[in-house]
Amino acid sequence: MPLKKILLIDDDSEDTEIFTEALQAVNKDASLRTELNPSRALEQLAVSEDLPDIIFLDYNMPSVNGLEFIQRMDRIEKLKHIEVVVISTPPEQVMSQWFERNNIKVKYISKPNSMDELKGMLQELL
Repeated sequence: MPLKKILLIDDDSEDTEIFTEALQAVNKDASLRTELNPSRALEQLAVSEDLPDIIFLDYNMPSVNGLEFIQRMDRIEKLKHIEVVVISTPPEQVMSQWFERNNIKVKYISKPNSMDELKGMLQELL
C-alpha cells in the first residue's frame, strides 16, 4: 500500500512550496501536512492520533536541528515506528555514514537540485 500521510518539517516556506508541488505531481492521493517549526511539530505528533506514515525533515533549522528532532522523537514510544527521511545540503554519503556511526536509523537524501530530481526522489521513496 503506498504511503498516504506525509509530514514535511522545513523552516523554509519556499522549499515547502516546491516540495508540495512535486508531491502533487507524483502522488495526488497523498495527504501532506507541513510544519515550519520543528518543536511545534513534535508537540503535535506527541498528542495526535493521526500520525504520518513518513516524515521528511530538513536538517538545518535554527531552533531545533534534524538530529535534535530525531532524538526527541525517539523518546516518544508511539513515534518510533514512523519512517524519517532527512533532507539537507551535505553529500548523501557523508551524512549517511555519520547517521550510521551514531546509530540513528533514518534515510538521508541530499537536497535535490531540480524539480525533476525531487520528483524522482519522491517516486522512489513513496
